[in-house]
Amino acid sequence: MSDGIGISNLPNQRHKITSQHGAHFTMMVVGESGLGKTTLINTLFATEICSPRNYRQRFAKQMDKTTEVEILKADLEERGFNIKLTVIDTPGFGDYVNNRDSWTPIVDFIDEQHESYMRQEQQPLRKEKQDLRIHACLYFIKPTGNTLKPLDVEVMKRLGTRVNLIPVVAKADTMTPEDLSNFKTIIREVVDAQNIKIYTPPIDAEDETAAEHARAMQAVMPFSIIGSITDVTTPDGRVVKGREYLWGVAEVENEDHCDFKKLRSLLIRTYMLDLINSTEENHYEAYRLAQMETRKFGEPKVKKLDNPKYREEEEMLRKRFTEQVKLEEARFRQWEQHLIAERDRLNKDLEQAHTAIKALEAELDQLAAYHRQGGTVGRR
Repeated sequence: MSDGIGISNLPNQRHKITSQHGAHFTMMVVGESGLGKTTLINTLFATEICSPRNYRQRFAKQMDKTTEVEILKADLEERGFNIKLTVIDTPGFGDYVNNRDSWTPIVDFIDEQHESYMRQEQQPLRKEKQDLRIHACLYFIKPTGNTLKPLDVEVMKRLGTRVNLIPVVAKADTMTPEDLSNFKTIIREVVDAQNIKIYTPPIDAEDETAAEHARAMQAVMPFSIIGSITDVTTPDGRVVKGREYLWGVAEVENEDHCDFKKLRSLLIRTYMLDLINSTEENHYEAYRLAQMETRKFGEPKVKKLDNPKYREEEEMLRKRFTEQVKLEEARFRQWEQHLIAERDRLNKDLEQAHTAIKALEAELDQLAAYHRQGGTVGRR
């Protein structure tokens, strides 16, 4: 019986090439300080990629009020397969009273990576391309139990159109199961009402098992997570990663306690390749198309200050400022005229008073002279 011409061996060839070259994966974490971003990253990859932060120092930088972007890199290996992991952290986001435009450095960084990759593709030599395009963005939601804050809605709207956005409820062990379930329902309703784009695993119509797994992933979003790299002992004697409380142990990998295992499956075990491909085929292509519609080949990116939209806004602001200055100048001239008139009136009153005083002084002099004359005549 013939073994065919060998086409069916192509997946094996692809597997060998991929195993030799490895892969790279870039993930961004966005959220307020103290929500466990560093701990979750270390828990996901079972190693210390991000060093713990000293959050007392962040109060010393309150005057800066800027969101920073930090890049952390690590080489991971499992069963002979290597992956270059890049984690983009955003310290300072959401930590201030006024968080207006705090998302700008994050959005600009994402756009800059698309722009950098597109520019490298246009070069004659493209073997050594640097690729920091974000494949997945974990947005950490504070477990308030109420609803999403306006800042959360605004930032998620902007991120959802640029990256594979995956919202997570941080520190799920601080809420009761009922409160957590209600909170997740509220978040899903807000996401739908605000048309926020979040990553949804693809459903394979030909594989019912994979399709069911994808539906299960979609049903639990946003993922409730517990992060911990500490080993604790459960009441039944098991040693697990988790957090120990007076009432018991919150286990990281217990699906009755949180969705950590589902999140790890989504990011690494099952859908990492889809996250990489969707970044290339959807988000990067959308950026590339938008730029090619407004720019010539090889032309540098239009800066925000040179953008026609911003130029119109600047012109409107300048016109409004000029009108306001004119109004203030007119009011100033009116006040000046009023002050001059008041000065003239006061000077006139002063002159009249001075004249009256002079007249009184003259009368006093006359009276004094009269009395002197009368006294002299009487003595003679």
